[in-house]
Amino acid sequence: MDTFKIRRWLSDDEFRELLEFSDYLGYSSGYKIFKINHEKLRNNGYTYRDIIAKLKELEAEISPSLENKLRELGEYENTVIVKYDPIDNVFIITSREYLKPYIHRFLSKIKYVKGRGYVVKPYLIYEIVGELEHYGFKVLDANNVLSVKKLPRDIAFKGELRDYQKEALEKWLDNNGRGIIALPTGSGKTIIAIAAIATKKVYTLVVVFTKEQLLQWIEKIKNFTDAGELVGAYYGEEKNLKPITVTTYQTAFKKINIFSTKFDFLIVDEAHHLPADKFRAIAMGSAAIYRMGLSATVARDDGKHEEIFPLMGGVVYTKRASELVKEGYLAPFVVRTVYAQLDPAEKKTYDSLRKEYRKYSKNRRFEEILKLAQKGDPNAIQAVRINAKIKNLLALSEGKIRTIERIVKDELMKGSKIIIFTQYKSQAEKIAEKTGALLLHGDLDSRTRKAILDKFKSMDKGVLVVTTLGDEGLDLPDVNVGILASGTSSSRQFIQRLGRLVRPGPGKSAVLYDVVLKGTSEEYQARKRRKGL
Repeated sequence: MDTFKIRRWLSDDEFRELLEFSDYLGYSSGYKIFKINHEKLRNNGYTYRDIIAKLKELEAEISPSLENKLRELGEYENTVIVKYDPIDNVFIITSREYLKPYIHRFLSKIKYVKGRGYVVKPYLIYEIVGELEHYGFKVLDANNVLSVKKLPRDIAFKGELRDYQKEALEKWLDNNGRGIIALPTGSGKTIIAIAAIATKKVYTLVVVFTKEQLLQWIEKIKNFTDAGELVGAYYGEEKNLKPITVTTYQTAFKKINIFSTKFDFLIVDEAHHLPADKFRAIAMGSAAIYRMGLSATVARDDGKHEEIFPLMGGVVYTKRASELVKEGYLAPFVVRTVYAQLDPAEKKTYDSLRKEYRKYSKNRRFEEILKLAQKGDPNAIQAVRINAKIKNLLALSEGKIRTIERIVKDELMKGSKIIIFTQYKSQAEKIAEKTGALLLHGDLDSRTRKAILDKFKSMDKGVLVVTTLGDEGLDLPDVNVGILASGTSSSRQFIQRLGRLVRPGPGKSAVLYDVVLKGTSEEYQARKRRKGL
């Protein structure tokens, strides 16, 4: 029992001070009896060292066991123990101090488990540790996982940054090595990130969306630094964990427990994918103190881009394509809307399907219809089916295909190198057949895709048709013409596709043809996606 007793007379001030860290139990055999109240002493700002000193001053009689306990508590005073749990991929924070007042701004994001302590997801650990250290706590890293993991040797950046790339890197460094850099495709975001790796010189994990991007990143890191043997790939059957490791979103999600505390620097390419539930788990499950997100545009139509900000450190730098064109860093471009017409029979079918769709959709938004369909609503299910028929009709419209054929013919006569973007494999196959183009889609294995891309890269002029596989990660700097055969209303997708065309080159100018069927829902989609420009 944490009691002590005092025989001598106490002034009112002394008695009141004793009650700030103890409870008065009463008078017995000439002694005033008190009991230490640990919550009181914390709330009133006392330390255990203060208590020991005060009890000596007041000539209190305490048992050897209580004195030892107070001294032991004093040794651990203002000490926080942080322990990493690799199985659950969480940190456990414990202390003999009452921590709630010091970490109150994090309480909605962490959980207190009785008998275990505060359970903290890795992405928050450095912020919380910093907050506790700010209040004078000594933090003990039980697993020794929070110490900086420097690269085995220094590496040098061998490139030269453009003015805006330098600005972006400086803004990121000024934000404590955290934040999103939003720049157009072709502006060299990867080079900025590689310069950051060479600057920080710590263990780094790079997360990309596709295998093609993974291979491009490894090649560029080796070309722009002397990292060499320090670089490895971790995905699929290749499990080469290195000080600088490049992996894919899918692998990072599945293996985040492996990556979590091994890397101090997390780079996320195409960071607009992060808000997806399972991909968000990558950023939340990593303990990296330094974070950089890269994206041509962080805005998402569903508004979830705001979820990226706290995970990566907010947007620290952005420039539009038009600004970089003016500064001469991107090729000048023009976007031309070209209207095509449905054939009479197609128009009749389209009007009939639209009438049916309105009947079953009951003027509800498509997102709402999808949710109802998933719950088994028969009207919603029918509306989804009709919507699919409408999309297929528009994609395979003879009028649209003829218009695309004409544009391809005219541009090839000018010596252009053309990429045609489609949303649907069936449309891509039909266009490739009609124009004699190379075809790239997601059902092809990686070796075949690479062979097709290599062939297209070697051509002075030609045509490549791609599905949504080509929205990200294609590095085709000499393409100067794009044809948008089909797409969504997403500004992000539109800007990414435009970005494939504007990589600079001597005397290069680019054009993107947006082929839209007149009098259909495609007109609304085209207007909406152009807003991001």
